[in-house]
Amino acid sequence: MAITAEDVKRLREVTGAGMMDCKKALIKADGDFDAADKILKEMGLAAVAKRVDRATNNGRIFVKVTADKAVLVELSCETDFVSGNEEFAKLGNNICDVIVEKGYTEINDELVAMVNELISIIKENMAIKRVLVLPLDANSFASSYIHGEGSLGVIVVFKSDKPEMFATDAVKEFANDCALHVAAFTPSYLKASSVDASYIEEQSEIFKAQAANLDKPAKVIEGIVKGKLNKHLSEICFLQQPFVKDDSMSVEKKLEQVGKEAGGKLEIVSYTFFRAGAASCAN
Repeated sequence: MAITAEDVKRLREVTGAGMMDCKKALIKADGDFDAADKILKEMGLAAVAKRVDRATNNGRIFVKVTADKAVLVELSCETDFVSGNEEFAKLGNNICDVIVEKGYTEINDELVAMVNELISIIKENMAIKRVLVLPLDANSFASSYIHGEGSLGVIVVFKSDKPEMFATDAVKEFANDCALHVAAFTPSYLKASSVDASYIEEQSEIFKAQAANLDKPAKVIEGIVKGKLNKHLSEICFLQQPFVKDDSMSVEKKLEQVGKEAGGKLEIVSYTFFRAGAASCAN
């Protein structure tokens, strides 16, 4: 049976496969459209298997926030060219949508199949590297931020005794600014009390050793060490860091101010960020 350009074009539009692959499949299927479609799917699965061991050191982060959950997904690929591809971006957003709609909390066969389908078309290895789903209750609100083309994604979760304040422009603006703050400063801990005691002890010993050469009285040395430790914690703890939009006060002080002005108590209970190709931070 003769294979026409229109046949090839129609199969390409349905499957997304390359023109030559479509032509080969139609020839092999003797012009049977459904059989050619099946052949292309089999070819795609074979291509996926061949690429599975290739390193995926590039990628991007995707985020989706609804009233009852917040989702972060890292989708990886081999090259930065593909990470900027429109179909790759569409896949990442679709994965977030499916996670929300079906209540998934981890990577599963359905999500992997979505990735494999695009691998068969783009011919580059891809993988869902990690998924995080944060549940939100009636007193919670999440803000999010994606930097650039997905190199870093942030979610900050708030709680309030008066959740109606989350609908106010001032609180929404502050929440967005907090997500931006995390992206800019990537804190290691939420607050000073979250820091491991062993880390505090290690840093104190370092500061004591530094201060020992100052030839000062023990009480003065103690004050110097305490001051250095407090300064260090203000650099690595989200709530103690100078607020990104007003460095005259800490995030904690700004949080208190915004809550008071909105007529309730506002609290940041957690933050998470994914950086493409790197470890995450969650507190």
